Amino acid sequence: MATFTSKDVARLAGVSQSTVSYVMSGKRPISEETRRRVLDAIDRLTYEPNAGARALASQRTKVVGLVVPFGVGVDTTGLLPFIETIAGAARARDHDVLLVTADEGSAGIRRLAGRSLCDAIILMDLQTVDDRLAVAANVRTPVILIGVPADPHGMHCVDLDFAEAARLAVGELAATGHDRLALIGHPADIVLRDLNYVRRFADAARSAAAGHGLPLEIIAPVEWGREAAGDAAARLAAIDARRLGVVVPASNTVQPLLHALNARGLVPGRDLSVIGLLTDAAAAEGEPPVTNVSLEPRDVSRRAMQTLFRLLEDRTAPPLIDLITPQLTRRQTVLPGP
Repeated sequence: MATFTSKDVARLAGVSQSTVSYVMSGKRPISEETRRRVLDAIDRLTYEPNAGARALASQRTKVVGLVVPFGVGVDTTGLLPFIETIAGAARARDHDVLLVTADEGSAGIRRLAGRSLCDAIILMDLQTVDDRLAVAANVRTPVILIGVPADPHGMHCVDLDFAEAARLAVGELAATGHDRLALIGHPADIVLRDLNYVRRFADAARSAAAGHGLPLEIIAPVEWGREAAGDAAARLAAIDARRLGVVVPASNTVQPLLHALNARGLVPGRDLSVIGLLTDAAAAEGEPPVTNVSLEPRDVSRRAMQTLFRLLEDRTAPPLIDLITPQLTRRQTVLPGP
């Protein structure tokens, strides 16, 4: 297959090679007629600018580094909306995405930044106190955090407002007359790693329950799967309550728990209440459809990419914590108010 260059494009379009470069980079205004001639020539030659040459010329790689968690205990299904949305937003701005696994730790961040492999980094899977952040805060490459650690080290944070999600769930159960609450926790690995959103949700749930004068029992850790859900259902069945409200912030646990409760003759929406923290699509498809506080992975990802591209244009933008507001949707798993 023949390989064409910008010189071939310029010859076919009847313009200078620098004009081709300006059309591709957008660095100078070019008349619409000239721009069209260049683009038509590119189409005819199926020309793609060399990425390495473009990076040298612009000091930009057109690559976004995405540090994601993989491995045992990771909800990879829950990661897909983040990865898909980030990749789509990157392609819309003519950028590619380079995936790096979180288990590389600080070394992965140093490699991305030190070798100039990307223009910016999105860091996920943040612990409440995360050793990587001291390194991330001191690299030349902009870093955006999906999550809110205890100390963001002056970096931009984007995430769901997990504290508000907890307040919504507890408030709904208080408003519908429940006298006791239970929170079903995450698997042991997630609890031990102290992932930031787990503590933010649990702390806000405790505070909200106390504010409503409701006792709250936390059942944790709870592993994923049918057996652990059955054990959790047994503990819920043993709670002495006139109206028991259950909050499940681990989305993978919601459906197994519903099945385990039904197996014990406890029907959510009739004998007790269950509110899950999961996407609207997953909640609507549940059996039965689950009253939920919405996770917003795609909205969080879009907002993170907007922040990233703002930082690429203006590195002086002050750091901020940008929280996406969740919504509660009533379905079939909460008892009606008394």
